[in-house]
Amino acid sequence: MDMPVLETARARIRVAQITDASKLLRYRLENRTHLAPWEPLRGSEFYTVEHCIETIGQSRHNVEHDRGYPLLVFDPQERSILGTFTFANIVRGAFQACHLGYGLAAHLQGQGLMREVLEAGIAWAFDELGLHRIMANYLPRNERSARLLASLGFEREGYAKRYLQIAGVWEDHVLTALIAPSG
Repeated sequence: MDMPVLETARARIRVAQITDASKLLRYRLENRTHLAPWEPLRGSEFYTVEHCIETIGQSRHNVEHDRGYPLLVFDPQERSILGTFTFANIVRGAFQACHLGYGLAAHLQGQGLMREVLEAGIAWAFDELGLHRIMANYLPRNERSARLLASLGFEREGYAKRYLQIAGVWEDHVLTALIAPSG
């Protein structure tokens, strides 16, 4: 699979390159407090250019082996990273499914940008990757994610107690999924 490059009205979306390490570090540092309640605990090494380079290498490896597609959301001129989303844990065979995770810079919340880029990404995942199911899970208190996923057509499929360790605490999650349109 080739490395994807997707474009929307307000964004350019692609897999990171090593030359993006400093932009990734800036995004992580600028959004550290904003994203902390929704992510696993991050050690200080996460906020280093060396870790960003390592992350980029692993991202490219995952794409090359069809294990996951971690995508960066840039402004159209690629001056800065606006957000991220990942089609992770890809399972082929009879399942043809993955998990979706995403994050957006604090200053861009509530402007519809994540919906815009996820619409493009989801269409690509169904069409180009041939996925049948995309699963996305969120913390029950994350009303913004609940609304976003519902607006994209994700349907609630369950509730998982103590599902993931977020910010150092085993948190319950609402389980949702989106099925590819029938062809």
